[in-house]
Amino acid sequence: MHDEVPYWNTNVARHPGILRAVPPGCRAALDVGCGDGLLAARLARRCGRVVGVDLSGEMVARARATYSEPTFLEGDFLTLDLPGEGFDFVCSVTAVHHMDFEAALTRMRELLRPGGVLVVVGLAREATAADWARRIAAAPLVRAVKAVRRTGAPEGMPMAAPEMSYREVRETARRVLPGVRYRWHVLRRYSLTWTKP
Repeated sequence: MHDEVPYWNTNVARHPGILRAVPPGCRAALDVGCGDGLLAARLARRCGRVVGVDLSGEMVARARATYSEPTFLEGDFLTLDLPGEGFDFVCSVTAVHHMDFEAALTRMRELLRPGGVLVVVGLAREATAADWARRIAAAPLVRAVKAVRRTGAPEGMPMAAPEMSYREVRETARRVLPGVRYRWHVLRRYSLTWTKP
């Protein structure tokens, strides 16, 4: 299985934390917005069965050409035929802002088995003075990391600017996922971690 990363970006930087959240004895995992399949392939080393889902046919084709072990499905995550309560682990990295946020979180919640873990790493927009202060304070670190690392992204990766603010993300997540843990990350990301009762 290939694991060489031809680029580094803030999404790949979140992979170790996501992999640490995989529950012991994970039988099935779902990667929502799997892109080129790198995270799904890494999950396949820890879980019995892994499914990667992406709306982009180009990304799914690339994932299938690179990795043989996970199953990759092309389609809209919100309507794709997936087993209810069929996964012990569900994750999504900078893809949820391409969807209806509340609908996506609700679907992820429904797909988890009781005791299953959900991890979302997402993008949000700055909307308050505190948001902008954090971004400005983090800017030197971001520039330093980009200077040291070979930053980039897979060719053809769909991009979209986030519409929701950090506050809107927090409030919606807390309503849909009671008890969710929210964290703001320096490299312009937030994460949500939740265990289904």
